Amino acid sequence: MLEAQVIHQVREVLGRLGSSFTLRVERDRGSRDHARFCEFVEDVASTCPLIHVEYRDGVVFRFSILKDGHDLGIAFRGIPNGHEFTSLLLALLNADGQGRNLPDESLTRRIQAIEADINLKAYVSLTCTNCPDVVQALNVMALLNPHITSEMVDGGLCQEEMARLGIQAVPTVYANGEVLHIGRGDLGTLLEKIEERFASAAPKAAEPTERHYDLTVLGGGPAGAAAAIYAARKGLRVAVVAQRIGGQVNDTTGIENVISVAKTTGSQLAADLAAHLEAYPIDVFTNRRIVGVDFAGGVKHVEVKGGETFLSPHVIIATGAGWRRLGLEGEEQLVGHGVHFCPHCDGPFYKGRRVAVIGGGNSGVEAAIDLARICSHVTLYEFGQAMKADEVLQQKLRSLPNVDIHLQSQTTALSSSDGKLTGIDVRNLATGEVAHEELDGVFVQIGLQPNSSVFKEALELNSRGEIIIDSRNHTSAAGVYAAGDVTTVPFKQIMIAMGEGAKAALSAFEDSLYDSNG
Repeated sequence: MLEAQVIHQVREVLGRLGSSFTLRVERDRGSRDHARFCEFVEDVASTCPLIHVEYRDGVVFRFSILKDGHDLGIAFRGIPNGHEFTSLLLALLNADGQGRNLPDESLTRRIQAIEADINLKAYVSLTCTNCPDVVQALNVMALLNPHITSEMVDGGLCQEEMARLGIQAVPTVYANGEVLHIGRGDLGTLLEKIEERFASAAPKAAEPTERHYDLTVLGGGPAGAAAAIYAARKGLRVAVVAQRIGGQVNDTTGIENVISVAKTTGSQLAADLAAHLEAYPIDVFTNRRIVGVDFAGGVKHVEVKGGETFLSPHVIIATGAGWRRLGLEGEEQLVGHGVHFCPHCDGPFYKGRRVAVIGGGNSGVEAAIDLARICSHVTLYEFGQAMKADEVLQQKLRSLPNVDIHLQSQTTALSSSDGKLTGIDVRNLATGEVAHEELDGVFVQIGLQPNSSVFKEALELNSRGEIIIDSRNHTSAAGVYAAGDVTTVPFKQIMIAMGEGAKAALSAFEDSLYDSNG
């Protein structure tokens, strides 16, 4: 099933394994995919003499991973091909102690301290680019805590089960039979949700840990990475505190406007940022959520979930922005049940159905174009008098026969039945009339919301929630700087964020020289 070239590449990766692994396969001999699925497992096992295959009869294709005869609690229902192939390889490498996405000591302690028996299932699509991050995070938890099990479920293989559960978005994570999480997620986010859901078995508050640096950079996207690298090149001791390296870049598919790089992807750019950070003596703390700050004194305090506090005389905030919500009643409950933000991940659920895209910028128009290929009809609603997307995208959209475009349109209400979206109310801003449109799904693409709420009491923000900065990235608090999409800088672009991050680092360095000279 695997191509010869892929087998050769996997052999190079898994050939270094030092432990004995067994892929314990449960199979339905009567399934038409039985032979093909088994061939996949055999191909993986052929790449390393320490990987063996053991077969058992079952009702659906599923295999679990054993190390030296011990079940690791990691299983795949279906074939982890496509984007999930990396999840299988990392599960083996991590179990062998050679993985690169194992958490640091603080996160490991939190995971190992959970005492509840938790069965985690991640329902995925093999074409989803966000699903592997979630599957890999759950697999890490299962590897580190024997009370936790993790199973990837291929939604394409288990369509009846997906329909019975009402799953309309991937990834969707269940914990002990109840929905835990829907959509993109990382280890830190998922761990917090597990700790909240199973509070009685969550770890007790850890002893506070203080980490001291010359500069703390909050955020790991283009702005944060540039700031950290520039500061490290100036000889400062730097910590990067972030949810994930790459930030929002990870959610971008094609990138063609980073000068000197004709074309790349979001995941590749994120990997390049991580590699560049690793080239310098920068301490990177990922899967962290900031829960409090104190910028009043000469030493700034940044507290993160889990009991860590980062202390430094200078802080650069580069926390970026996230998808803006509609802010309508019932929206939160309908996310993943008709309301979506990622057309690439959730669009396939609406093949042959009617959907709407809200927002006429580049993201909205690109989403409508992609959805028009698989949906019976797409309606795009734009609040303004004209779409803001690039003209080439607008021309492409207008050429599609199954797309309608409505300008000066405001979504005012969501309707639902049995927990699923059934339609929306839209006001025509020119006439004031409100019309109802029955829909199967809505994809919200109305821009970004600055990730600044945790700083609102400590810094001056504008009406849009952006951190106000001057030409040298100073904020309203001495010793605190900001860069990128979280700030008032115009034009939210990768290139601009990188430049702003570098500028903030140089400002912090110059100010540190002034401070040291009295």
